[in-house]
Amino acid sequence: MATLQSLAFSPALSHTTHQPRSLLGIASRIVHQSSGSSFNGQRLCLSRSRFATDIQNKKMSRLCIVMVQPKIQFIQGTDEQTIPDVKLTKSRDGTNGMAIFRFDQPSVFDSSGEVGDITGFYMIDEEGVLTSVDVNAKFVNGKPAGIEAKYIMRTPRDWDRFMRFMERYANSNGLQFVKS
Repeated sequence: MATLQSLAFSPALSHTTHQPRSLLGIASRIVHQSSGSSFNGQRLCLSRSRFATDIQNKKMSRLCIVMVQPKIQFIQGTDEQTIPDVKLTKSRDGTNGMAIFRFDQPSVFDSSGEVGDITGFYMIDEEGVLTSVDVNAKFVNGKPAGIEAKYIMRTPRDWDRFMRFMERYANSNGLQFVKS
């Protein structure tokens, strides 16, 4: 079963703290990076003059908004380097859907002995983490050959959130949608 975790990272997944904030009506969050983090996103800092009243109230010198590079993980903290084939299905009434990810020779097999076991399917972006535990490995002649992961969307809101992740992931990896 797939679950949706909005605006929060799993504590084991990230060593950062998140605090929701409102910035001129646009939801954003302030993230302070700890020294042990493997964060590789881009940091955008705004000057004090424009937001002086909010900053003075919070006793902060700068407001930082972090944009996280979208990524997929099977082991928390280890990014999957293989780009998957993704098949989307949606019900006729648009209330639910499913995404099936197929990875041929994923990089997680190269590092799983060193890092640990596959614990699930994690899609991470600046909004948070989408997770699923519906992950199956395919073996050929006793050797791992691929992974199939399913993410189920039970509401239109889940579908919209997933599509925002996929748009970010596609843009960062140079992918495009092909209708079958």
